[in-house]
Amino acid sequence: MNPLKCRIGLDDTDHIEVGCTTSSFDHLLTEICERMECHIVERRLVRLWPFAHRRTRGNGALGAILEIPEDSAEHLEQICNDWFSNLLDEIRDYPFSEIRTSPCLVISFMPVPKDWYWDAVRKNVDSDTLLDEAIQNGVIVIRSDSTFGVVGACAAISWTNNHNSSWELISWRDKSRVGTPRKVSSESVSELETQFPETFLNRDPTKGKSMIAPRTPCPVLYGIRGSSYTGVEKAHHWLQSRADVEECHSFAIHRTNQLSDDHIACSLSGAVVSLPKETRGGHAYISVFSSGQAVKLVAFSEGGPVNRLLRSLIPGDRITWAGLVSPDGSTHLERIKLDFATARIVGRPICCSRTMRSSGHGQGIRCLSCGRIERKSWYCTDYEGTIGTPVGEWLEPSPSNRRHLSRPLSHGLPGTN
Repeated sequence: MNPLKCRIGLDDTDHIEVGCTTSSFDHLLTEICERMECHIVERRLVRLWPFAHRRTRGNGALGAILEIPEDSAEHLEQICNDWFSNLLDEIRDYPFSEIRTSPCLVISFMPVPKDWYWDAVRKNVDSDTLLDEAIQNGVIVIRSDSTFGVVGACAAISWTNNHNSSWELISWRDKSRVGTPRKVSSESVSELETQFPETFLNRDPTKGKSMIAPRTPCPVLYGIRGSSYTGVEKAHHWLQSRADVEECHSFAIHRTNQLSDDHIACSLSGAVVSLPKETRGGHAYISVFSSGQAVKLVAFSEGGPVNRLLRSLIPGDRITWAGLVSPDGSTHLERIKLDFATARIVGRPICCSRTMRSSGHGQGIRCLSCGRIERKSWYCTDYEGTIGTPVGEWLEPSPSNRRHLSRPLSHGLPGTN
C-alpha cells in the first residue's frame, strides 16, 4: 500500500502571556503519531508579514509534511478534530486579552497555490477571502469562530523551501518550569557558534546578548538556528550535555524561511531630495526620488548603522536600500548602501593656524592674526572623508534588531550564494 502524503498547518494558538504555537503543534504531531501510523517527513516554521495587525510574539505559523496509510485520511481528520476540540477548551481558560486567540488547523492532500505563502509574507491578507479560497481548493479547515488563523496556517502548507531556507531546532521546557527563569548560561551561548560554525544568530556580539532563549513565560527553552539539520541537532545535544544548561522536555527541528528576505521584493535606488528629520526617540526619516516618485524612508534608532547613515544624508546623495513598505506607505529600512556622496561643507579656510572669520556682508573673510582678506569660501569633502563610511558598502542593524526574515549580510544577499 502506497503512503498518502499530506500537509497540515497551524497558527494563532498562543496568547501574549500563555502558550506557544510551536508547542501546540508538537503536541498535535505527537498525538497523531500515537493514534495512527504516521511518518513525519518534515516540520516547518514559517514567519509571516511583519506588519500583520494580529501578529503573535514570533509572528510565525507551523506546518508539516506527513505520510500516512492511503486509507487513513478520515482517521487523520478525526484525530485533528479531537485534538482541536481539546485545544479550544484550554484556550477558554486563557487570561483576558483584547486580541483573542484565533486558532486554525488546515489539512490538504492536494497541492495548494504558492501565492498563499507569498501574500502572507509580503502583505495584508483578508482571512475571510482566503478561507473561501482554501475550501474551494479542497483544504480541510478546522477553526474557532474567528477566521484570522487561516492566513498563517495556509501559508505554512503552501511554502516551498529553496536555497535561502534555514533550520531551527526548538526545545521545550517541562510544564512545571514554565514561568521560572531559564537556565541557559551566557558561557554556553558564547561557545556555541565557535563549537558549531553551522549555527548562527546565537548572540548579538555588539551587545553581548544571548538570542537563543526567549524572555517571555512560554514553553520554549531555546531555539538554535543553523544552515543544516545535523548542525542544529549536534549543537542541541552539546548544550544538553552541559551542567549550566537546563534539561529540556522535548525538541524538534524545523525547516524555516528565516533569513530568506522573502518579505522583500527587491532593492531600490534613488536620489536624496530632503534633509533628514528626527523624531523623539532617535528615529529618522528622509525623502528620496526613485522611479519617478517620492519615497519616504524610515530608520529607527535601533537600526544603529542604518539610522546613523540616514541621518547624515543630504540632498544629492544617491543610495540603494532594501526595506518593507508599511501600511502608511513609508519604507522601513532593513539595510542601506551609499552609492554616491555629494560634497559636504566642513568649515572655513585656515590662516595663521586659526579659522578665518567673516568681515561683514559683501566683505569676504579675514584672518584675525595677519589681516589677510579672501573672498568667502568653504572647505568641502566627500561623505567618506567626513564620516568614514565607505561608499558602496551595505549597512544593517545589529543581530538582535533584525527581523526573523531578514537575511544578514554575512550570508550574502539573496541570489548571491
